[in-house]
Amino acid sequence: MYKSEPNSALQKALLVLEAIVQDVRPLGVVDMAEELNVSRQTAHRVIRQLEQLGLLHKDPSRERYIPGTRLRTLAIKTISSVQSTRGTHTILKKLVDEINETCNIGMLDGNEIIYIDRLECEWPLQVQLRPGSHVPVHCTAIGKLMLAHLGSDQRQKTLRTMDMQKFTKNTITDPQLLEAQLDQIVAQGYSINNQEDAIGLIAIAVPIYDPNGAIVAGLGIHAPEPRYSIAKAISDLPRFQASAERIGVAMCANSPS
Repeated sequence: MYKSEPNSALQKALLVLEAIVQDVRPLGVVDMAEELNVSRQTAHRVIRQLEQLGLLHKDPSRERYIPGTRLRTLAIKTISSVQSTRGTHTILKKLVDEINETCNIGMLDGNEIIYIDRLECEWPLQVQLRPGSHVPVHCTAIGKLMLAHLGSDQRQKTLRTMDMQKFTKNTITDPQLLEAQLDQIVAQGYSINNQEDAIGLIAIAVPIYDPNGAIVAGLGIHAPEPRYSIAKAISDLPRFQASAERIGVAMCANSPS
């Protein structure tokens, strides 16, 4: 609880945005007024302005607010900027040099994953994707990892609304089967893509945490199955988890304490 009411309109708006993105549940006007120690009229006015700017989105059925499309886009562009990824790219390159396979960092962007950094290996057989590329959630290692760690309500909403297109015979298109796998991912701490978006291509992903222990992104490793098996990928988990820990520190290095 903030002890005094913020003075400027900009400060009020910033505090509202911080509260929305930090809380595990959508917040309403009353919640926000109590959280920021301002009047309901003030909270309503600030939230309405942020909604008009696309920074917040209201769930009409519950009169509660979540981050808007514009806010998510701004956050992703900030994190994926050259200045922000300079430290993480160095860690990614070291990992690629060690295992000689493609590695990337991805975040959830709506019902898709966006790569905020990616480095291809030097093998002739590659999947040519650049930072900024979007890939499906339901059939990629990072996608399933991030989906698995969503809150229950948001996970259910995503499962109901996303397009579960079938790419290969291994693609999971049944929401119930996918949800069972998501629970397994949470329990084991990593995600596997067994040729679910492309035949012959496997991937493994591990979480990247912020200083508060929240998962903010995933570190994924892609490789052709004949060259790098799932068993080999699992055996290399400690290496990937150590790299993910360093990436998390680097991603938050310039964040306010």
